Amino acid sequence: MRKIILSVFALLIAVTMGFAQSSSSPIIVKSPSGNLELIFSLKEGVPYYSLKRKDLVVVKESRLGFILKNAEALDKDFSIQNATQKEIDENWTPVWGEERTIRNNTKTLNVELVEKTGAQRKLNIVFHLFDDGLGFRYEFPIQPNMKHFVVAKELTQFNLGRNDEAFWIPGDYDSNEYLYKKTRLSEVDAWGTPILSYGTREDNIPDQNAVQTPLMLKADNGLYINIHEAGLLNYPAMQLHVDKKDFNLSADLVPDAVGNMAYLRTPAKTPWRTIIVSDKATDILSSKIILNLNEPSKVQNTSWIKPIKFVGVWWEMQTGKTSWNYTNNLDVLDKNGNHIPNGVHAANTNNVKKYIDFASKHGINSVLVEGWNTGWEEWVGNRAEENFDFVTPYPDFDVKEIQKYAASKGVQMMMHNETGGSATNYDRLLDTAYTFMNKFGYTSVKTGYVGPIIPTKEHHDGQWMVNHYTRVAEVAAKHQVMVNMHESVRPTGLHRTYPNWVANEAGRGNEWNAFTFGSPPAHETILPFTRLMGGPMDYTPGIFKMRNYASQDSDRQMHTTLAKQLALYVTMSSPLQMAADLPENYEAHLDAFQFIKDVALDWDKSIYLEAEPGEYVTVTRKAKNTENWFIGAITNEKARDTKINLSFLNKGQKYLATIYKDGKNADWKTNPEAYQIEKFIVTNNSNLNIRLANGGGAAISLTPVTSSTAVKNIKVLKK
Repeated sequence: MRKIILSVFALLIAVTMGFAQSSSSPIIVKSPSGNLELIFSLKEGVPYYSLKRKDLVVVKESRLGFILKNAEALDKDFSIQNATQKEIDENWTPVWGEERTIRNNTKTLNVELVEKTGAQRKLNIVFHLFDDGLGFRYEFPIQPNMKHFVVAKELTQFNLGRNDEAFWIPGDYDSNEYLYKKTRLSEVDAWGTPILSYGTREDNIPDQNAVQTPLMLKADNGLYINIHEAGLLNYPAMQLHVDKKDFNLSADLVPDAVGNMAYLRTPAKTPWRTIIVSDKATDILSSKIILNLNEPSKVQNTSWIKPIKFVGVWWEMQTGKTSWNYTNNLDVLDKNGNHIPNGVHAANTNNVKKYIDFASKHGINSVLVEGWNTGWEEWVGNRAEENFDFVTPYPDFDVKEIQKYAASKGVQMMMHNETGGSATNYDRLLDTAYTFMNKFGYTSVKTGYVGPIIPTKEHHDGQWMVNHYTRVAEVAAKHQVMVNMHESVRPTGLHRTYPNWVANEAGRGNEWNAFTFGSPPAHETILPFTRLMGGPMDYTPGIFKMRNYASQDSDRQMHTTLAKQLALYVTMSSPLQMAADLPENYEAHLDAFQFIKDVALDWDKSIYLEAEPGEYVTVTRKAKNTENWFIGAITNEKARDTKINLSFLNKGQKYLATIYKDGKNADWKTNPEAYQIEKFIVTNNSNLNIRLANGGGAAISLTPVTSSTAVKNIKVLKK
């Protein structure tokens, strides 16, 4: 059970304001170090907030409130009934993650508003001000004149007043898998890219000026600003509408099938709106605001939740070598009334055993198998609600034999449940599916929601589906199964509350390099500042065959070097990491594969050494319960030299540094598989000077030198 330890320095201060505080008397709160200043005020009964960092404006005066359906708006005619401030300083221990212990140090302001006339409805606005940003949410207390209500629009604003540089993707209600664009806010055009989701632009991207969160901004005054949300429960995801004239961003919620945003009953709370800000890009990546704003674990016994490294019957299908389908025609049967196999079905018992053998040989935890169950022939576009039952295997996949064989090899199996977007069907069969997993020894599951959602016209990021994803996490926890959701809403730190929810896709993963033109080299340098802000991504790194791997397109290639694929295991932290390539491609490069075998998945400490969105990221992490460190360094399409100071290492201790880096002539486009491996003895006084190729990277392991360490002929790297 996760234990929250209160710091001995915890300070609680309560300040109560008068009922009808004057609108001319703003409430000012400073962050614990005084770096940030929050100002809350009422102007003619309308609530506003603003945020400053030192002498720089982060967010100008911005409006708060709601438009309700079939009721008066809840946005004006307020007075302050009560306002309470306190400081919290506590430490808590996550089940897994980038840090062993996380500090939650914040100044809070709880403003209790009440309408001066009419129904005298109540609305609370709660602010948490950290040294690196702000979180705030709305709370609707129990009250006589407000019970059930429907949110038509949330009026939250982020009034920048600046034409900041932005890293953004279109505000699509059903897909997060777009390429990020780097433009000024004035150049945002959500209709400028072909739609990726299943649906029409009118239904899925109705606002040409809408972008998704997390939104990463860089202001001309030197500030880095990230806008997102935390604790998304029982509410739709928040997009942002960009006012290109005044650069005032406003909340744009994902609607349901009939155009409403949220159905709530008092008492109710919205998710937190988050603003992370610093004059250093590395501070954005190291911020723990989103996790701190989420609730502690609801899973009491977390001992069964373990990081997973896995291989899978997956990439061979993505590249067109084999198929998810068992047959090519469901309407043609043999003389015995059976479907005719197509001969290229990947999820057959013998093929799966090869992956189990490889995993066992190299100490990989688990094996994922996609396409094992019936229904894949007509799973997209036919709108069949009950296409999958999640328990019936194809004739060539022996569930019992695979269970027995994997156990004999010391390997766990990872389940795959593709819903085809039919969330109603999966809801009905959740206990059936997870009981099946328990019976056959599956400790984790990858879910998928490709296609339009059933119920019809519901969106992947709407309130209905947000509640569905939560149910999946809860049922999985009941069955002690870890879950990795694909095509889901982007994460908002809920892995603190549901630590068995170990990863999401919810973004443009490595697979896009298999079935389309791919993602540019800058993509992985943007993701830590955007998609990864809310939680880990199942990005599926580790591709070693970098060119001509797709049978349907001989010109297909990865947009990274091989060394960068290794570095991604560190720069994109996750307790669930796939060695995504085919076993034979790893067998051809076992020296490089050693890093994938060695790299940790759970950490005591993480230090972002250098970063710039869209350009480069270098991070070092200390493996949990060891003295081993790992470093990942990546760059965009431009080569660069990076100097890594090892002062974070223990003083007086020697370490063996194994460096996996780009070869001398490496280039993501012309020579992506060129790499070299070097070994040095280093200390905390050492510096590593490494050349990153175009689209390249470097992965480094650092292990303490002991009496048993083989160091003969290994050069000592001096300062």
